[in-house]
Amino acid sequence: MIDSCSPAANALLSLEQALERIRSAINSVPGSEKVTLKNALGRILAQSVYAPVNLPPDRNAAMDGYAFSSADINREHPFTLGLAGTSWAGKPFQGQLQAGQCVRIFTGAVVPEQADSVIMQEQVQADEHIIRFPANTPAGQNIRAAGEDVNRGDLLCAHPKKLTAGDIGLLASAGIHDIAVKRHLKIAFFSTGDELTPLGQALEPGKIYDSNRYSLSGLLADPNYDTVDLGVIPDNKQVLENQLVTASKTYDVIITTGGASVGEADYVKDILDSCGQVNFWKVAIKPGKPLAFGKIGSCWFFGLPGNPVAVITTFQQIVAPALRQLCGAPACKPLRLIATCTTALKKAPGRQEFLCGILTQTGSGEFYVASSGKQGSHMLSSISRANCYIVLAPECTSIRTGGTVTVEPFTLFI
Repeated sequence: MIDSCSPAANALLSLEQALERIRSAINSVPGSEKVTLKNALGRILAQSVYAPVNLPPDRNAAMDGYAFSSADINREHPFTLGLAGTSWAGKPFQGQLQAGQCVRIFTGAVVPEQADSVIMQEQVQADEHIIRFPANTPAGQNIRAAGEDVNRGDLLCAHPKKLTAGDIGLLASAGIHDIAVKRHLKIAFFSTGDELTPLGQALEPGKIYDSNRYSLSGLLADPNYDTVDLGVIPDNKQVLENQLVTASKTYDVIITTGGASVGEADYVKDILDSCGQVNFWKVAIKPGKPLAFGKIGSCWFFGLPGNPVAVITTFQQIVAPALRQLCGAPACKPLRLIATCTTALKKAPGRQEFLCGILTQTGSGEFYVASSGKQGSHMLSSISRANCYIVLAPECTSIRTGGTVTVEPFTLFI
């Protein structure tokens, strides 16, 4: 692809080419730590976990009722059994079930060794110590076998899984208290620009509030990241270089916003050339063409654009997959759907475009999407209203109303 904005007509990397450059360049950071299960949600497993016990540990009842032996069943006629006692959840029946006897049992309670069936309590009549069973009482029902879910020694969760709430419950059910997870990824981020004003101060002429650090703070809210906000760095090449070099000695990743374009005050690429390595600079996407990826010492660097919507888009499309790889998480692709577009769209050919959209689903399951408003890379109101990206291919020039488009939801819920 060609950069039509550059007089030198430099070739631009496609999004997939940029992602492949990153995938080829980086490996997961070394090191792990032990955490308690309560602190493990969302963390990346450093070692696979195996079951130390059967799940469930014992045969137990699937419902409240009466446990009995099928040897006592009268297949065609009603019959009665004597009540020998009760098996409670957590307090099993202590005796031995004899022929002609049954045990009152509750959901989750251990089934006596001599019993092989449980009947629902609503299907019998209890008369003190005599229980009356109906004709055609089924045998072998309503009992959960020991190890029915997981056998001792089975794999519970495989490295490098990112632990979900379901995983946490499974591990807890096996009695696992703590686990080994990948260590935190140490990330520093800051904004650049003389025009940026901290929140809480009055704006002077020509100044704007710094929103990018707040967006990045939200985007980096992940239990696998240990983040530090280094504030705002002015448009001073030496100050910026000093900050980058100093930070690179402490952190695994540095993320900056602004200063990655071609203006006279945009120093990021020159600094990387002098004190680090530039892997690529500029990607054929919109918003977010000026994006630098490189390395300073052993620290990875991402120089994002200055426009706030471009910061969010490039982070989600390029930086987030790289951070997951550095954490050792398995590779994954964003969910994309086909939807009917209810807004006519136009674009210039050449770059893959991510427009902010509002995705809806009908009761019968069809997806519809509309533009969320004006699409300038400086217009945060549009992405604030949006719940998805409308993804337009580089060669696309327009979408008519009623045409189909690819959409990428921000979350799994709309």
